[in-house]
Amino acid sequence: ETHGITFRIQISVKELLDTDVLLKLLFHLPVNYPSTLPDISVNSDQLTRAQCMDVKDKLLEQAKKHLSEPMVHDLILWIQQHLKYVIKQSATVCNEKTTLSKGTSAEDGIWMLLLHLDHMRAKAKYVKTVEKWASDLRLTGRLMFMGKIILILLQGDRSNIKEYLILQKTSKVDVDSSGKKCKEKMISVLCETKVQSQHKRFQTFEVKEYSTLDELQKEFETAGLITLFSEFVPPLLK
Repeated sequence: ETHGITFRIQISVKELLDTDVLLKLLFHLPVNYPSTLPDISVNSDQLTRAQCMDVKDKLLEQAKKHLSEPMVHDLILWIQQHLKYVIKQSATVCNEKTTLSKGTSAEDGIWMLLLHLDHMRAKAKYVKTVEKWASDLRLTGRLMFMGKIILILLQGDRSNIKEYLILQKTSKVDVDSSGKKCKEKMISVLCETKVQSQHKRFQTFEVKEYSTLDELQKEFETAGLITLFSEFVPPLLK
């Protein structure tokens, strides 16, 4: 009753070369499903781990379109009809990455996300939740407080960044004015971009408080992100 329910489904799908692909899907439906997205896990002996991740990402994209209505049956029908296109697209992306990696560094797949939060009522609990998500998804960066400004700067694999965003938008992370648990509705994605060579990689995820705008600016400067600071932070003070 407190954890929701989990169930497995195995489906056989005809793929590109008319070979059968056995998909093992695991759905965890939280207590407040379908108002909250299910957790989905995808495994298959015929697909690579990257392809399984792509299938999972596409299923979660579809799930968002069905939020607040029962969706599992629709998701299964959708992947039966679209699996070959997802795998074909995955192969194309794979080939592009291979071509790119010949002339770029191993940091090719690292992305960066800058978020602005309007407020945190249950600050201690909220901070712990953000720290746990960053740890679980192997994301580094900063949760930054300066006056009334609250920023989250994350670096990591693009798929994990996207997963973080889903968690941030669909989980009950704060409380409303009456003290009841609520989802984060006052969040802005200021920037989502690939980490460039001039950007410093954060090694850990830290929660930091700054007394002045200069201190906050220095944090961005040290990470080679002064352009990011100049473009997005000063407007938040207006």
